Amino acid sequence: MPVCSYFDNLEPDNPDAEIWRFIRFEFFEDLMANEELHFTRADLFQDEHEGIPPDNYIRHVMGLRRYDPKDEMTLNHQLGSLAQHREAFYILCWQFFREETVEMWEKFAKFGVAIRSTYAKLKACLDGMLDTTHLGVMRYGEQRLYQTGRVNVLQFINTKREQYGAEQEVRAIVWRADPFDGGNRHFDLNNVPHPRPLPENKRHHWVQDFKRRRIDLKGLLTGVVVSPFADEDTLAKAQQWSKVGQPEYEVRPSILAIG
Repeated sequence: MPVCSYFDNLEPDNPDAEIWRFIRFEFFEDLMANEELHFTRADLFQDEHEGIPPDNYIRHVMGLRRYDPKDEMTLNHQLGSLAQHREAFYILCWQFFREETVEMWEKFAKFGVAIRSTYAKLKACLDGMLDTTHLGVMRYGEQRLYQTGRVNVLQFINTKREQYGAEQEVRAIVWRADPFDGGNRHFDLNNVPHPRPLPENKRHHWVQDFKRRRIDLKGLLTGVVVSPFADEDTLAKAQQWSKVGQPEYEVRPSILAIG
């Protein structure tokens, strides 16, 4: 199924732009052994606001008044609904490559690797999936939301706060909605809405934390870079994996490696 676009989908001017994915070494080995990409459910990311717009944006779009009890309940209902809608989206994060930084290595793959590819190659891999998939460039800052004035889950998932701007993220997304979800897990026993699903209202066991999707690994990878904090044994293992089941590609240490 071809990658789907949406109304605010942002893509790079150059489809052959280089992208990197920073991963722990055990995840790299899993990728090489199983040739599967690993997508994480949107609500499981470290940022608790993942896929959720600021409160003031919902107030602005819907004309809600702060401190008005009825409007605050409406706000909580909208946020709680969006928090459940985002659970249908499974995300794989990449970065537009500009230069290596210590910060990216420390945050995402201190003793791991970065796998290299291009935007076009990743899109070609997603095109072959049976799922509904999306691919696009992350937007940063709230201002873009106010320009559109919409309440749209995909737009929120592809917009992050300014403090994440240095990551220059590219997102691959698999959409798999829960067919048994009534969308009411944010209501308590008194029928009062909350801004997030309540712990006692369990999601259906069918909903998984992750999705794994088999891809054409040969068509995706263009190289592997080993963390500057990793040891020589990690580099040797990465080089050995590159020879298993596919043409060899460049495996090299980070340019930030000392010595």
